[in-house]
Amino acid sequence: MPLEIGVWRIDKGLEKLENKSLDIEEHLEDFLAKDISIASPNWMVIGRQVYTDYGKYIDLLAIDRDGNLVVLELKKDKTPREVVAQVLDYASWVKNLKDNEIASIYDDYLKKFHKNKVGMSLDQAFRDFFRVRELPDELNETHQLVIVASQLDDSTERIINYLADEHNVPINAIFFRIFKDGEREYLCSMWFIDPSLPNPTIVGEEKEPWNGEYYISFGHDMGGRRWEDAKKYGYVSGGGGTWYSNTLCLLEKGKRVWVNIPGQGYVGVGEVIGPVVKVDEFVIEENGIQRKLTPNALVGPNIFNNKDDEEKSEYLVKVKWNKALDINQAIKEKGFFGNQNTVCKPVTKKWGYTVERLKLRFGIS
Repeated sequence: MPLEIGVWRIDKGLEKLENKSLDIEEHLEDFLAKDISIASPNWMVIGRQVYTDYGKYIDLLAIDRDGNLVVLELKKDKTPREVVAQVLDYASWVKNLKDNEIASIYDDYLKKFHKNKVGMSLDQAFRDFFRVRELPDELNETHQLVIVASQLDDSTERIINYLADEHNVPINAIFFRIFKDGEREYLCSMWFIDPSLPNPTIVGEEKEPWNGEYYISFGHDMGGRRWEDAKKYGYVSGGGGTWYSNTLCLLEKGKRVWVNIPGQGYVGVGEVIGPVVKVDEFVIEENGIQRKLTPNALVGPNIFNNKDDEEKSEYLVKVKWNKALDINQAIKEKGFFGNQNTVCKPVTKKWGYTVERLKLRFGIS
């Protein structure tokens, strides 16, 4: 059954807003190119109408903070079979792109759409956008395929489910609707498959049962977040938007977590011992006395900046560290698992390999 979005105004009773009849798909490319965060805050656009060796044009090409590529194809007036075939065809081209080719695509993008930024390197743009110190060692280890539409039909849903479930294709869909309330218009979006759910991150890789070990991406130096504080007071955290904080709810008490700082390496392993709480509700213990965490106790006090905003607030989960390293001791090896989600439950062979290597390096049984 096709997914649908409805919006109701409730401040003056219950009033369903009008679904605007404008053909939104004619405007979605512009919306996404202007602000890709309406789809994902962890993507940066690096190409628009990207010409492939097969004589076709990719609507939008993005890169995530792990250095992996995202192909966005707008459904427009294509049939389900056409749009899926198109995005799979693009994937066969994108998967072979080398670092220098990706950088060249970004150069062309600036020349065509952002002339004021011509000359900025992909390296610099990536570091500025994601607020990291360096690009990942390797780009395009894998990729994602995303169909963008104003609505999904039964056929498209069936095809996406089949490819994702039976063939481990990293394909998803996001659809947008415009709603009208008087003179105001609102853009709403919904993912077909929850992007925080576990799925293979390497194209074509065989799924394995989840091994019970959680992966944590800790955004050190993002939004004021500092690993020194998390290490000292025993927590992992995410904030700045629900995309970053919602996955913390996946964590179960008693389960083990492995903490990775993107671009640095793995810095901690521990056991979840508390629920998800807002930063101003997190309790620490010093000298046998329990008290709430305060900004003046932190190296990075700015994580308190949005404490009164339910959506943007920093959220913390208490962890008992088995071992926590300084950043300059971070463990990083070629072939280690990485992911842009704050928390995930990986189901790839790469994760199993990563955990076994980390157990040896951390001295954990």
